[in-house]
Amino acid sequence: MACGHVQEVLRRISNTDVTITALHVATAWTDRARQATTYRNGRVLLAGDAAHIHAPLGGQGLNLGLGDAMNLGWKLAATIHMKAPEGLLDSYYTERHPIGAQVFDWSRAQVAIMGPEPHARAPYAIISDLMTTRDGATYFAGRVRGINTQYNLGGDHPLVGRSVPNFELQDGSRIGELMHDGQGLLIDFSASKSLQPLVTQHAGNLRYVTGPARIELCITTALVLPDGIVAFATDDEPDPIEVTGAVNRWFSNSALAFCRRPD
Repeated sequence: MACGHVQEVLRRISNTDVTITALHVATAWTDRARQATTYRNGRVLLAGDAAHIHAPLGGQGLNLGLGDAMNLGWKLAATIHMKAPEGLLDSYYTERHPIGAQVFDWSRAQVAIMGPEPHARAPYAIISDLMTTRDGATYFAGRVRGINTQYNLGGDHPLVGRSVPNFELQDGSRIGELMHDGQGLLIDFSASKSLQPLVTQHAGNLRYVTGPARIELCITTALVLPDGIVAFATDDEPDPIEVTGAVNRWFSNSALAFCRRPD
């Protein structure tokens, strides 16, 4: 960016004759928003700014890019090591593209109310009023910070498709600490240990955690993907067949894996 251009803009905005003698770092941004129609073409996968750009308001682009990396990272690793079930890598696009579109709508809305025109000031005033309410502030904070992100993974439980809460178990360990090895978690809060054989079949991909939470929960069983997303949850006695189906959807026994390396 030319020093003269920055000086001209600064003089116009400040209404002074300020002179810039040196320019070390300068970055320009606009309100343009673009999203790739697909995040994968053969062996080429897009993430972060390569997949989407928009106005940098509220750090939403950073959160969006990190979410891409978390979602894609474990699926790509599983595919490379021949431990991924069929279609796992394609789920990256089906899950992340709608999230990107949601952030786009939110970013465009923010840009739209920043203008000085009357038609921009009117919605700005209404939104400002809403943000002074408890529900409104909670909603807007959740949207900007990505707290309300939810993938459409099927299932009726409200936790499915959302980030797992950082539950604390009776022994003092927390879910976040238990996920440092990059494996999925099958959490059995009821401590029945009836699901242990299933985890044995998926050794190396899935970690079995059993025991009650420090604060009593209604949830009895939850399957958490390596990126922290809940893929299955139930408040009832877990049905081994149902749990097995959920595990097999996301994880493959390395000896039985049937997916190929990316073309």
